Amino acid sequence: MLRIVGFKTGLPYVYNADENAHFVPRAIGMFGHGWNPGYFINPPAYTYVLHVLFAIRWGTDPASIGGAFAASPTDAFAIARATSAFLGALAVPLTAIAGARLFEDRRVGLIAGALLAAAFLPVHYSHFALNDAPTMAPLALALVGVAGIYRTGRMREYVLAGAGLGLAIATKYQAGIVVVTIVAAAFATPVVHSRVKGLAFAFAPMLLAFLIANPYALLDRTQFIDDLQKQTSTAAGSEGGGKLGLANTSGWTYYLGTFTWGFGWLPSLLALGGIGGLIARHRRFAAVLVPAPILLLAYFGNNTRFFARWMLPMYPILAMLAAWAIVAVASRFKPRVLIPALAVLALLQPLVFSVHNDVVLARDDTRQVARDWMARNLPVGTKIVMEPIAPDQWATDAGRPLFGDPPVGTGSGARWNKYPTSRSCWLNGRLVDERPCPVVKLEDYERTLRPALIDSYVNGDFCWVVSGSTQAGRAAADPEEVPQALDYYRALRERGEEVFHISPYGERGRVPFSFDYSFNYYPLDYERPGPEITIYRVC
Repeated sequence: MLRIVGFKTGLPYVYNADENAHFVPRAIGMFGHGWNPGYFINPPAYTYVLHVLFAIRWGTDPASIGGAFAASPTDAFAIARATSAFLGALAVPLTAIAGARLFEDRRVGLIAGALLAAAFLPVHYSHFALNDAPTMAPLALALVGVAGIYRTGRMREYVLAGAGLGLAIATKYQAGIVVVTIVAAAFATPVVHSRVKGLAFAFAPMLLAFLIANPYALLDRTQFIDDLQKQTSTAAGSEGGGKLGLANTSGWTYYLGTFTWGFGWLPSLLALGGIGGLIARHRRFAAVLVPAPILLLAYFGNNTRFFARWMLPMYPILAMLAAWAIVAVASRFKPRVLIPALAVLALLQPLVFSVHNDVVLARDDTRQVARDWMARNLPVGTKIVMEPIAPDQWATDAGRPLFGDPPVGTGSGARWNKYPTSRSCWLNGRLVDERPCPVVKLEDYERTLRPALIDSYVNGDFCWVVSGSTQAGRAAADPEEVPQALDYYRALRERGEEVFHISPYGERGRVPFSFDYSFNYYPLDYERPGPEITIYRVC
């Protein structure tokens, strides 16, 4: 239930840039060019699942599927998000089974499943058509196999662990770190068996499952290798450095901090205690569960670009560690009520913030509210300047007005004529209508801003400026990096007349810009999704 309430947030417009660019559009595109995604920066397993579901829903004719998607993107994204929610939820019982099998204690399994079910970050990303939540289902399946390897040493457990991990890697690459968990289970188990044979039974199904879910990694291996290298260099920040507005801290500090809200303060401390307790008392268990989270943290912690969701593949393991710690601590003091009491206490923070997030996502986005106002007050064809806070369809979609019907005679043109703020087409402060114009990356938009642009707006009769806090906030977070952007926003406030303002916080406060809180709405200050939006009239 936590993963489905509010899953249509923002639709028909998709405000998450990654969601809008990757899996759904690529699944739709396959109807026109076949099964080769021609793109491996993100592995395609989740895209293939969506492609099959879309074929079941609309058939396989490219024209029909393209027309259906153009007419109603809501349906496609709703299916994709529901799939993400289902797979994210499926990871919960699988994690419970893995915990119960590994520790031979159902209480550990139940608590581990409950912690994963309520944790904020897995719940939040289960609402979106991204590969983060779907990855946890096959990864948790692999952990079921890992538990079986440790307890029985049977070959079928190796096959299960390998196949699950292969599917997980074909969904999100960093899941591959769990290979060390399989190897560790093979050598840590007290069961006498052929470890070399067992690992062969794991790695062969792992490779086979990966290739079944990502066949063009082999069939189009040049593109696969190029994109994999590009993804690695992008994650490391070697292409262009860190993003403007990213927290000025080390990756280690950042990721350790994200656990306190993405997983929860008490669950994180319990997981840390579980690591210490296992190392001190059950080193075999520690050898199985501890290395993978530490290694992934070490890898991403040394990068210059980092996002909390990149650590999501480790959440099932963290849930198992925290659950074991709860049972171990409570068992020392004997009272039966202590285990459920500690479990409830550990679940309190995740539940409060996950439920709050569902309430927020179920309400109209601030960008929707702003668009409704514009549809009522700005005629079709009005020239506007819109910061990159929403997809182009938000401004250009005349066929889907949010208020009433389009006026007679507007045809199929844009609802509003949008100023090309995503391009640098300037000469001496004036718009140059020549092509091609170099495209500016989303995170570099503020680097192009300067007060003289306002004169260009006025000269071109672009009298309405739509500004959002997720863009201005980046400039405020790195003032020394983009001083002209700060001057631009100051000039905009001074020269422009504020005609509309909507805040996601209501009257309760304001959240400083961050690449986490400004987009996942974790703080309780939020009452609705989206940035603060101000519309100015400058002429």
